[in-house]
Amino acid sequence: MAEQNYIYAVARIRAQELSLLNASFLDQLITSADEEAAVKMLEEHGWEESESVEEMLTSEQDKTWQLISELLGGDMSVFNVFLYEKDFHNLKAAIKETCTGGTHPGIYVAGGTLNPEDLERAIKERDFASLPENMRHVAEEATDVLLKTRDGQLCDCMVDRAALEAIHQATKHMSNELLALYGELRVATADMKIAVRGAKTGKSKEFLQTALAECDSISATALADAAANSMEAIYTYLESVGYSDAVEEMKKSPAAFEAWCDNIIIRKIRPQLYQPFGLGPLAAFILARDNEIKTVRIILSGKRNGFSEEYIRGRVRETYV
Repeated sequence: MAEQNYIYAVARIRAQELSLLNASFLDQLITSADEEAAVKMLEEHGWEESESVEEMLTSEQDKTWQLISELLGGDMSVFNVFLYEKDFHNLKAAIKETCTGGTHPGIYVAGGTLNPEDLERAIKERDFASLPENMRHVAEEATDVLLKTRDGQLCDCMVDRAALEAIHQATKHMSNELLALYGELRVATADMKIAVRGAKTGKSKEFLQTALAECDSISATALADAAANSMEAIYTYLESVGYSDAVEEMKKSPAAFEAWCDNIIIRKIRPQLYQPFGLGPLAAFILARDNEIKTVRIILSGKRNGFSEEYIRGRVRETYV
């Protein structure tokens, strides 16, 4: 699409940003009487009335992508990177169904760039060459590992790492700075989460090296060394590469750190609110919508399970607007 056409697309996005949930509205959701009351508030705000909460959230995701498709004339390939994790999730599902010989309804997720049936066929027929280049090697390797060892966790780690590598490689050389920044932060925050979980569960250095992906700001090898040592070693390493703010949140609580991982991306994309043209505002809107849907899911789940307002508030993500 020509750059001048993005001016119209951004103008449409600016209008849509007015309907994004702000901090004040989220606080009203948190203080609502119960889940039913919170859902009613969302419907009054324009969210789709649905049979279930999950259907409502899925409908909102679909509305975002329908809008982006309309603005880009149907060719959304520039934003495929946001869907890679769904594709790789479905790859894991296809490998497990094939290797276990079972059928598990609902194991695949919708909304990726690849048809799950095509993934399943490729794995069953060992037609790895028919898969996208960024999947071929890990699909074959993970299938062989699961068949030989029955180690589902190792299989998951291999495919998850490949997903992160695909995101990083796809965004690293993009001309759009926001997409490149997203790729870097997505991998860096995922690596930190893996390292923390690995340290707390006593994972070996070899396991951590299998799970961690390289990115520009974090050395997978150095982080694996630190995580195999102790949490203090993780803190020291992350502080040395500029992630002191992440360490501060890690020390508070797991929930605070999880929230930081999402919040740092929202903080970094917020300047796109003032960009008059280009792909950046469209990409930022997609990420903002994903973030608010995740936040609404957290709030509604908290209301459903009777958690306190303080507990829920501590897990709510920052808003884009």
